[in-house]
Amino acid sequence: MEKFIAIIMAVFAAPLLIGGTYLLSLGGSAYYVIAGITMLVTAFLLFKRHWSAYGLYTIFIIATLAWALWESGFYWWALATRLGFPLIFGLLMLLPWVSNKMQGNKTRVSKSSDKNLVANGTSSLHSENLITTPFKDAKNNSKNPIYYWGLLASVVVGALLSFGSMANNATDKLGELDLTAKDDGDQNATSTNLGDPLSNGEQTPDGEWSAYGRTNYGQRYSPLTQINTENVKDLELAWQIQTGDIKGPNDVGETTYQATPLKIGNALYMCTPHNWVLALDADSGETLWKFDPKVGENLQRQHQTCRGVSYYAGQAGTNSTTPAANANTETASDSAVSDTTDNNVVAANKPAATGDTLVQKIAGNTFENPSKQCDAKIFIPTSDAKLYALDPKTGQRCQEFGEDGALDLMHNMPFQQAGYYYSTSAPVVAGGVIIVAGAVNDNYDVNSPSGVIRAYDVNTGELMWNWDSGDPDNTAPFDVNDPTQVYRTSSPNSWSTASADEELGLAYFPMGNRTPDQLGSYRNAAEEKYATSVVALDLKTGEARWVQQFVHHDLWDMDTPAQPTLLDLNTADGVQPALVVPTKQGDVYVLNRATGEPIVPIKERDAPQGYLIAGEHAAPTQPYSGLSFEPEKLTEKDMWGASLIDQMMCRIEFNKLNYDGRYTPPSTNGTLVYPGNFGTFNWGGIAVDPENGVMFGMPTYLAFTSKLIPKDTLGDVETNKGEQGVNANEGADYAVEMGPFLSPLGVPCQQPPWGTIAGADLATGEIAYQRKNGTVQDLSPIPIKFELGVPGIGGPIITKGGVAFLSAATENNFRAYDLKNGDVLWNVRIPAGGQATPMTYLNSKGEQMVVLVAGGHGSVGTTIGDYVMAYKLADKAK
Repeated sequence: MEKFIAIIMAVFAAPLLIGGTYLLSLGGSAYYVIAGITMLVTAFLLFKRHWSAYGLYTIFIIATLAWALWESGFYWWALATRLGFPLIFGLLMLLPWVSNKMQGNKTRVSKSSDKNLVANGTSSLHSENLITTPFKDAKNNSKNPIYYWGLLASVVVGALLSFGSMANNATDKLGELDLTAKDDGDQNATSTNLGDPLSNGEQTPDGEWSAYGRTNYGQRYSPLTQINTENVKDLELAWQIQTGDIKGPNDVGETTYQATPLKIGNALYMCTPHNWVLALDADSGETLWKFDPKVGENLQRQHQTCRGVSYYAGQAGTNSTTPAANANTETASDSAVSDTTDNNVVAANKPAATGDTLVQKIAGNTFENPSKQCDAKIFIPTSDAKLYALDPKTGQRCQEFGEDGALDLMHNMPFQQAGYYYSTSAPVVAGGVIIVAGAVNDNYDVNSPSGVIRAYDVNTGELMWNWDSGDPDNTAPFDVNDPTQVYRTSSPNSWSTASADEELGLAYFPMGNRTPDQLGSYRNAAEEKYATSVVALDLKTGEARWVQQFVHHDLWDMDTPAQPTLLDLNTADGVQPALVVPTKQGDVYVLNRATGEPIVPIKERDAPQGYLIAGEHAAPTQPYSGLSFEPEKLTEKDMWGASLIDQMMCRIEFNKLNYDGRYTPPSTNGTLVYPGNFGTFNWGGIAVDPENGVMFGMPTYLAFTSKLIPKDTLGDVETNKGEQGVNANEGADYAVEMGPFLSPLGVPCQQPPWGTIAGADLATGEIAYQRKNGTVQDLSPIPIKFELGVPGIGGPIITKGGVAFLSAATENNFRAYDLKNGDVLWNVRIPAGGQATPMTYLNSKGEQMVVLVAGGHGSVGTTIGDYVMAYKLADKAK
């Protein structure tokens, strides 16, 4: 037994010695090479059955304990990975089957006893004649007790300190938000509620959800109070459906279901990854109608997803334009559908039939052959670069919009590669126009479609204005039939969701970068000005009223990822019209939305300047906000792993990469990007309580690596398989390789937590609490609920009942939190990843429902599915 353990220890120690030597040569920690030598010598002595193995290993454990505490403090997840294997080997050495075999440990039986035993013909020994514990053998080896008890004491102390640290919350900041909203007449009021006007100026009923962020203000806030902090624990599944749209074998890797449904009247409107549009009964989830644009498969798309549809209320108002409970399309006749074959309106769970009369049962009324001249409209942008306008009652195309209810968004594009341009986020409807932006594939081709933002008449589809960040002053609408009029090549795009304030006449767009994202020499002055920013565009003309940039000369693909949130905020200077936007870097910018001036201070600090390729430069300073969830700069001590070996390998890679902190320029050697491209915040953004002036969000921490590859050294490497991996940058001198910074076991190289939830006061910039979020039960091969705080992508919502709802983490769970302090109040398992932002509404019975799409995320690795799940409070009368 002792020889087997010695061999295992030696096998474990060898890579520590080899890797530790290499790490030391890179200027890293000397611990690993010392550990490798010590464990190899211990293994040798153990194999030879020398008690000195115990003495040496006792010193090693004491030294390891001191080193671990010095590096990581009293933090369980940092201590456990440093002490785990050393303590395990120490424990194995203490087993009697090992310690009994050490030199001098076997008690000799006297000859007289031997003779008596033989004479008696027995093979058994009296317990006094065979001593089996090492510390009783003082006659043969007086030092045995010291060695044994010394090792035992060191193992026990190490284990107690390690397990004792579990009681120490070393990472969370605990506190509370002030949620005591005052009356408007109180001069000390924390904020004033902005109100929720629709595009036609009407108020959004409390029980509805009319835009992606509930309204064009993007607050993700519901005034409903039926579900609150006291009863949210009683939520139960009310209904669940499967859409039938799942990832196919020929889909891109990042096929993901990120949709947030709208609720109008008593119908839910939502999209699926392949851009189907579904109308569901809000009471039961029954399918009212389905529209399939048949976008087809295209492996050149970086994303196959849909985050939501958009709604225009029309002139007739809300109630008469949408299906109510039990609405259902029975059959469809040739005369009732478009002459084109891709209209594809399908009745609830039935194929479209021909030769019959289309019958709609809406709010108890019967409509025969409803007109395709739509008043209200549902808009869906698709991944084949189309925009469809649909009748909310029937799902049929609105023929008066564009050409038979559709626009081709590739018009006037300088380059038109299929799969290089599409919209994944819901357009914004405001001021009588629908404003469409889109995503341009990162790092595929220098010559790509434009990132132009365009406004179309909400009824006819006529182009009203176009704002191109590469040519920002030319907003007069192009002639869509003139091939000589083209937008700027590869100009910065806006792929996330926009917001709008119709009273101010402004729409607010989070801006991305120009492709190639890591190479700045292709940009003109206007692109440099508007990239990685938020820009306020005039709803009537498209002209830029103001811009606030968040990264100068962006070389890291730090697109502004999230919808700006609008609210009126009570500040030290009085009530101000505010805009709040989180960034990938972790900063949360709070601006005056009328002027763009900061409410929470913005400052500049020096930025790293080294490692640049020829012809490139880095901005000397970069902005940062007074409200920030930016993590501390990484050091070698922050490297992590399940064992000393993979932790050491992460340290080796850390020391090999270029890293001088945030904004270290990309390089041919490889650069550590932290916060990473996954973002501290991403498209899920934040939720804001406008009555209390506070926010709730999910800051995530995952380092990435970036490497520029000269084209003449690229070889036969497979490229353009998504945002991660190697992307070709066709037409440029360098390809780029990007991906998360992971250990050989596939876990993040920096120590947890990787995912948190947080609450902050927007007026003061004070973070009230920040707590780790989520367990590794769906990441680990063994489904253990260790709460490390896991990364996530998706967004939260807030209700006036004081509850925040969020799924999003890389764990198939849906949670409700106390907005005041972040306590988890409700936690349920879901059948697939919840990488979508939930929503809440009232059904026809006046019951508050909470809906989440659970469909997973292809590149994040959560379980793929096609579920729509609705929850409500349990019926106490049951």
